[in-house]
Amino acid sequence: MNLGLLYSGGKDSTLAALLLDRFYDVTLVTVTFGVTDDWRHARETADTTAFGFERIDLDRRVAEEAVERMREDGYPRNGIQAVHEHALETVAGMDFDAIADGTRRDDRVPSVSRAQAQSLEDRHGVDYIAPLSGFGRGAVDRLVDATLDVTSGPSEEITRADYEAELRALLAADGGSEAVAAVFPAHEQTHVRGVRR
Repeated sequence: MNLGLLYSGGKDSTLAALLLDRFYDVTLVTVTFGVTDDWRHARETADTTAFGFERIDLDRRVAEEAVERMREDGYPRNGIQAVHEHALETVAGMDFDAIADGTRRDDRVPSVSRAQAQSLEDRHGVDYIAPLSGFGRGAVDRLVDATLDVTSGPSEEITRADYEAELRALLAADGGSEAVAAVFPAHEQTHVRGVRR
């Protein structure tokens, strides 16, 4: 069975791919709004993992609407959630038997409720899988330490192909780094450099 996994090149989505590999023909799917070329970093990481890779262009208006919502809210949660749902819908409409993401049990955003998952499955005829949904951050970190070569640091310094990078770029284009700081709290991101075999 073929599975499309939303892929950023970070530790969670890479670990999810490794867990799913035993049961599925995994394709790492990086989505982009065409705001940055950061998707190339996910491609480089995918090359080190030996999984197939596909880049999908999403509707830039969705990102622009998400940024506007984040500005209004003063925080990123609802904007990132809207982008994640759009990405899942897009990938679910492709030629995959199953779709997946790297969301963890304790992620606040993005998240997929049971009702959302069932709706995706029913409307698109795919299985939705969240292989890390039973894992907390500590468990994920221990598994990552044992299997992946990872770089981590502040979001501004780590280049990954995720929604946040493009949303940050859109915010910065209109309001500079102050606009980004007003919406996004400081936190660390990861970028996978390789898999320890």
